[in-house]
Amino acid sequence: MVNSNSANITESDLIQGTVIASQANFYQVRLDSNESLLCTRPTRLKKIGQSVFVGDRVLVKSTEFERGAIASVLPRETELERPPIANAQQILLVFALEEPTLDPVQLSRFLVKAESTKLKLLLGLNKVDLICPEKQKAWQERLCAWGYEPYFFSVQTSQGVPSLQKVLANKITILAGPSGVGKSSLTSLLIPEIEVRVGEVSGKLQKGRHTTRHVELFELPSGGYIADSPGFNQPHFDFSVESLVNYFPEARARLAENTCKFHNCIHKDEPDCAVKGDWERYPYYLKFLEEAIAFQEATAHKKDEESTVKTKFKANGKKYTEPKLESKKYRRVSRKVSNQKLEDLYNLQNLDSDELE
Repeated sequence: MVNSNSANITESDLIQGTVIASQANFYQVRLDSNESLLCTRPTRLKKIGQSVFVGDRVLVKSTEFERGAIASVLPRETELERPPIANAQQILLVFALEEPTLDPVQLSRFLVKAESTKLKLLLGLNKVDLICPEKQKAWQERLCAWGYEPYFFSVQTSQGVPSLQKVLANKITILAGPSGVGKSSLTSLLIPEIEVRVGEVSGKLQKGRHTTRHVELFELPSGGYIADSPGFNQPHFDFSVESLVNYFPEARARLAENTCKFHNCIHKDEPDCAVKGDWERYPYYLKFLEEAIAFQEATAHKKDEESTVKTKFKANGKKYTEPKLESKKYRRVSRKVSNQKLEDLYNLQNLDSDELE
């Protein structure tokens, strides 16, 4: 490792690693040598606007007190802002078949959000031990019609877990899904030493496991990482209305066979639409379309408000807004002009008094 007092640091002196956790300006980096190093982001990277995400491949140099500094961030293969993670290759969306009972609308909401990331999507259905083979087959056929091949598994009996281990190996996978479906239990099953590793990372970053809302990477025994991503677990449709149809595999298949009459068709009431039909999730599409339209309108309205007012703070810390000085009617009259008008008024009054005399 290179000491911070070295006069010249060359590229050969730097060490490659992966950012596995972050807190404020501290980053836990797993070096390729399998060691961990707590690093900071130098001011130089801040000045050029270089962000550092969990999942980033970085070049680091060691400093004193067994700490390091991130010298540069290597080019990213993928990048998500919510949750902020780099170089993830796939998403494992986890739902339970029972306890709670699988809700197709909620499942579709998560699927659409996951599709919008453009990452490879894996669908895992937990608690297969709680349903009969006939019900499993029915869900298999139903989801196949949606365009998905689910992985049925049970963390209770370990049924189907080896198949998941194979598709997760040597990749960075974002783990997502609603609460209570077994994500934590699955992580503990895949990574038996998870509590030890969590304690180690949390201790170095001086934070607790359940108080952070940041993304963390946990290394799988077979290679690769699972990204704990709390920010993905409440999906919102923060994408364009026009793009929504692309996040339904059934709709994509229909558009591949035929095209709509109008190029700006949103597949609702337009004539000669290739998407409208009797496919199961079309009502879900219409429901999500209304939500996407409402989000788009709310965002536009907020931008309009922000463009006409500015926020200021009083001496007591209270916040208030006032119109931006973009239009003449909002501009304050300068003190010089005010004094000129007062002087003219004074002269006019004297002139009137002289005329009256």
